[in-house]
Amino acid sequence: MKVESTLLDAYVGANVVLDVMGPYIYLGKLERYDHKYAVLIDADVHDMRDSTSTRERYVLETRQHGITSNRNQVLVSLDQLVSISRLDDVVG
Repeated sequence: MKVESTLLDAYVGANVVLDVMGPYIYLGKLERYDHKYAVLIDADVHDMRDSTSTRERYVLETRQHGITSNRNQVLVSLDQLVSISRLDDVVG
């Protein structure tokens, strides 16, 4: 996903949800990014194959209870990115 840098600037410092191609979902604070990677800190890398919950239910529960981090830092390939949103913008 090619993204204009000014679009992602608005998300730096916020807790975000990164939906990617495949069964993973990433939640954490967007620390920085470049043309190739988004860097999340205090991140939850969640493999939906290990869950009985739906992606939307998992994100909603995280919104309600907070991010349970399992990584201090993770790089997420922007080529795999489907969408990004602030965790605060999750409604349900």
